[in-house]
Amino acid sequence: MIHDNVDTLCPCGSQSSYATCCQPYHAGIAIAPTAEALMRSRYSAFAVGAVDYLIDSLAPERRSPGEAKMLAAELRSTNWVKLEIVDTADGKEQDQSGQVEFNAHFETSDGQKGCIHERSNFRRNDGKWVYVDGDVEIV
Repeated sequence: MIHDNVDTLCPCGSQSSYATCCQPYHAGIAIAPTAEALMRSRYSAFAVGAVDYLIDSLAPERRSPGEAKMLAAELRSTNWVKLEIVDTADGKEQDQSGQVEFNAHFETSDGQKGCIHERSNFRRNDGKWVYVDGDVEIV
């Protein structure tokens, strides 16, 4: 499921290629410098099926033993269509925490369309941004 085409636009909506945008984060070559960059890279990870990255970028206390299996099943039945960043608070390179509000549009394998509206909380953990939790609404 992970993109191999270097010319493919990144699912995060940056208008950059996946190879130069989120793929370096997914491959462990680079780390997201801001909370928004991490949020975008996590959205892209959902879109391309990068389960290991989703777990690695989750706060350690939020990880569970069955996480990889659950995520893999979810990713097989969901097509992530579009990401819209609504707002950010803190989360810059010099910050230790931040929030990103976004809309993530999706389609299920049975053709239903929806949107997740979330205000996510991020923090630095050993120098890397991680997703902590968020207020989620499905619209």
